[in-house]
Amino acid sequence: MAADDPTRPGLTPPPCPITGEPAVRLVQWITARFLTDLWRYSGGVDVAALLQPGRRFGLWESPTGLIFFDPMVAGDEAFYRAFYGRIGAHDKLAGPLTERLEFRAAARHVPEGGRVLDVGCGHGGFRAYVPGAHYTGLDPNFAAEDPSGAILAESVEAHAARVGPAYDAACAFQVIEHVADPLGFARALAACVKPGGTILIGTPLWPSPNTTIPNFIMNAPPHHLTWWTPNALKTLARVLGFSPEQVHAIGMDRHDAMIHWMAKATPIRCRDRYFRVATSWYAALAVSYGAALVLNRILPLPTETRPNTLLLAARKTAA
Repeated sequence: MAADDPTRPGLTPPPCPITGEPAVRLVQWITARFLTDLWRYSGGVDVAALLQPGRRFGLWESPTGLIFFDPMVAGDEAFYRAFYGRIGAHDKLAGPLTERLEFRAAARHVPEGGRVLDVGCGHGGFRAYVPGAHYTGLDPNFAAEDPSGAILAESVEAHAARVGPAYDAACAFQVIEHVADPLGFARALAACVKPGGTILIGTPLWPSPNTTIPNFIMNAPPHHLTWWTPNALKTLARVLGFSPEQVHAIGMDRHDAMIHWMAKATPIRCRDRYFRVATSWYAALAVSYGAALVLNRILPLPTETRPNTLLLAARKTAA
């Protein structure tokens, strides 16, 4: 019996966070100490208090194709302020001047004059793509910085309880992979949508250039806790009582350019393992990052790249 066989005696597969069915494959074990060191040296942040040295994490595959970490340990506000502050993530992903293919695809599912909710909206970059809609954003970290009052300091769970099914479209771009309860988060998002309305969920794709890079800490707790496939997103929609209409596979934008070049330059490409305590893997990460810094300065991002993001569009059954 293989060492990673989840049916072997003494190993109980964790439930899929979407369906509750037992995981079908253990991809690998990763220690908290290894992740803590990787975050310290390649991410510049201390996650020891979150990950707790001595713990280990399993990376599992569910029957839906979803890849997920167990246990699920999400980053807190201090983590994201430190890490995203270092890399300028919020302005890149959802700043007022952000240009994203994901936003462009999502805007096609928002009806003219409709009400749209944007959860985890940052500075509200998506609203420029839906100028004819009535826009509301949710982000406790950035509401105070929005002079229009359209961004609220409220969680989606609290908003759903207060407002109910009031929106023609509810969006969450690059959020669900960060939460420890993706089904609970998606249920709250869905509760904000009118019958006949649409949920739009954007998330990184697996496998993709993003998951090709060895020891790439962006893909690990306490940052990304789930890696999504088209089937996993469709299954999520059905569990919510929605009909999946489309899963867009989206190429890379300018904010993804470093990932594009790192995936091109790395001398080691991940296949069946993604994290390894090995000098060659640390060196491959350093080489890919250094090469990407140079390539990103001298070369434009190709107009067509491999997909790195998925966008689910699913419709709520009309009453």
